[in-house]
Amino acid sequence: MDKLVSDLLGGLGRLFKNKVSQTVSKAVSNKSKTYSFEALPQTVDELKALPEAALTDVYAVAALSLLALTRFEADRNASIAMLNFLKGPDPMTPMAIQQISDRFMDGKFYKVNSFFEGATPANNYTPSQPYRIKVSSTPYSFDTENWAVLYLHSGGSDSPRPVKLRKKPSTGQWFLVEIQYLGDVRTPVATDKWA
Repeated sequence: MDKLVSDLLGGLGRLFKNKVSQTVSKAVSNKSKTYSFEALPQTVDELKALPEAALTDVYAVAALSLLALTRFEADRNASIAMLNFLKGPDPMTPMAIQQISDRFMDGKFYKVNSFFEGATPANNYTPSQPYRIKVSSTPYSFDTENWAVLYLHSGGSDSPRPVKLRKKPSTGQWFLVEIQYLGDVRTPVATDKWA
């Protein structure tokens, strides 16, 4: 009986130690990176010319997705070309394009600018320059092999918003899968009837 209790306690001790080790490992995996851009790309060629466009840094690909969206209102075709580059083997579908378009209905294009540092409802989402984008991960961002869910930070939201990416093992490149960060943010002062 004593041996059984001893073995049981030993097993529980090892299990506890493993769980603590996994928890510490996950806590250490929180990470944030901020990317700075002097200008916003106007074309897919300008986007491809950026050092981040090697697509080997998953955080950079998440940031580039926002840069691609900055052209959506003024030149949808240029924006889609940039998004298609970031999506790699799976280009934008008509449904995905419509979903993005729907997010900007009723003059809500300010959502894009809200993700640049310095842009807040109080300044009508006017970004600081150079343009800076903060991208972060959580302990669960890389739980599935070759997949990532990263987060962009908006001056109009209390919590970061997700973007889904996938790695192509044969090239080591990361590609955009789904933009999930375009939900509503706080209304800018200029259009807020309650401000």
